[in-house]
Amino acid sequence: MSSREAADGDPDELGSPAEFVQLMALERLDNSEVLHADTVEPEKVERFRSLAAPYAPGMNSRSFGGHVYAQSAFAASKTVGKGFVVHDMTGTFVLAGRLDVPYVYTVRHIRDGFMYCTRAVDARQDGKICFSCLCSFKRDENQCDFHHQPPPVQERFREVLAAKRPEDQPLSPDADADWWTEIVQDGDIEEQLFPGLDVRKTDMLDYNKSRASRKGQAEHWRQLTQYRLKGSPDEDPGATLSQIRERDQAGEYDNLYACAHMYSSDKNSLFLIPRALGIKNWSEICSLTLTVIVHHHGEALRMIDWDAPSSDGSGVSMKWFIQEGWTPRSGENRAVHESHLWGPDGTLIATSLQDGMLRLRKIGRAGNL
Repeated sequence: MSSREAADGDPDELGSPAEFVQLMALERLDNSEVLHADTVEPEKVERFRSLAAPYAPGMNSRSFGGHVYAQSAFAASKTVGKGFVVHDMTGTFVLAGRLDVPYVYTVRHIRDGFMYCTRAVDARQDGKICFSCLCSFKRDENQCDFHHQPPPVQERFREVLAAKRPEDQPLSPDADADWWTEIVQDGDIEEQLFPGLDVRKTDMLDYNKSRASRKGQAEHWRQLTQYRLKGSPDEDPGATLSQIRERDQAGEYDNLYACAHMYSSDKNSLFLIPRALGIKNWSEICSLTLTVIVHHHGEALRMIDWDAPSSDGSGVSMKWFIQEGWTPRSGENRAVHESHLWGPDGTLIATSLQDGMLRLRKIGRAGNL
């Protein structure tokens, strides 16, 4: 989206449900088997259609890329056996997502093994592929003979995180760019609530001034974002609290949780890059590819804290997770965003790697700069 065009759009077109499980809701369509000339066995294909409107960041006319990314994984999860949880997904954004038509997901069975299985997913709107990915699932091996990870974000940013509770931090804006902040401050437009997750932008101004600016290197810039699930993880609105707890502890929601972490990882991710580079005026920024690797399954992935008291009367308390984002490389109208997703106990649960387009001016189709 362009830095100014993103402010356009009709807010009445937006109707994304607040709860993440409703946002990811799917309708199963007819299944088919496709026989290729160079194969002996028919290829199994399953199809799904989205039921909820995606979020449009910055009142844009294009949908949030994290929606089709996460929902592709969720659709794929509907085709795997019990115990398989997504551990890795790489996707390519082909066309901008629209808000006026549903996504249709075609899930191809690439491999079904004992420990790993793989799915290929094409997301279409009006018959055109707008997103394509490979998604891999694995079973929990219930063993950990070796383990290492970087020092937890809670240790390295202790003072920053202790300054305010997550819920007291400001909501992550629709578009984390100076031009958007100015429009909101002028009262020309109001922020919308991000559906599915409660996402908060941690104040990193003092840290980035003292570290990144002093060293003069963009890779030292950091942005911490804290997030938690909205609503019940159960697709049955009538599920009781005891049923939800039993299903949660049995791992029935683990793929939904993985998709929630994926969904959050793309929220305002690329906007970090022009901030780190000191670029205030750019013409276009968008995702090209996104990879998310989920390192931990089980309790580390789950988003309900059953031991903490509920603060809203729902009977459940949601865990706060932290995304630590930075940019290691930019050039040739592209830039990379990396992030670590941390659990509340300091466990590194996932890593994201995103290649994005960043242009300071538009390029004409006839070769004119």
